[in-house]
Amino acid sequence: MASVNKVILVGNCGRDPEIRYLPSGQAVANVSIATTSRRKDRTSGEFVEETQWHRVTFFERLAEIVGEYVKKGTPIYVEGRLSYRKYTDKDGIEKNATDIVASEMQLLGARQGMGGPGAGDGYGDEGGAPAAPARRPAPAAARPAAPAARQAPAPRPASGFDDMDDDIPF
Repeated sequence: MASVNKVILVGNCGRDPEIRYLPSGQAVANVSIATTSRRKDRTSGEFVEETQWHRVTFFERLAEIVGEYVKKGTPIYVEGRLSYRKYTDKDGIEKNATDIVASEMQLLGARQGMGGPGAGDGYGDEGGAPAAPARRPAPAAARPAAPAARQAPAPRPASGFDDMDDDIPF
């Protein structure tokens, strides 16, 4: 029987990513993501919010993208798998930790520093469509056929940011 270990999170980054490099040169980024659930309390009838914090680890190119584009407060979508580990803290006490090892990531929400209304609410086109998720390349056999050619987008008014699309790696 096959097994599944998959996690999907949509939340906000609680701190700027920590980027480090392994001796092999591989990039590793760690972030904390907050997710909030809301429920109605049985006794008081009031809504109660509960925030959970998740430690997420990114590797390779995904780690470099996170380091460049993710900041504290950034809304983010992450797919990955659970990873459990044991470690000994500085006082010699053995502890358990649960991490999420990310395989896909997508930035959500408005572009930071791009102004207020009318700036677009996604990292994709100005229509607000989010960019495609950043993911590791699929094996050639699993890749879909190339999509049909798209129509050229309607001309946009000059905003001074026309050349920025070339700098975004996803």
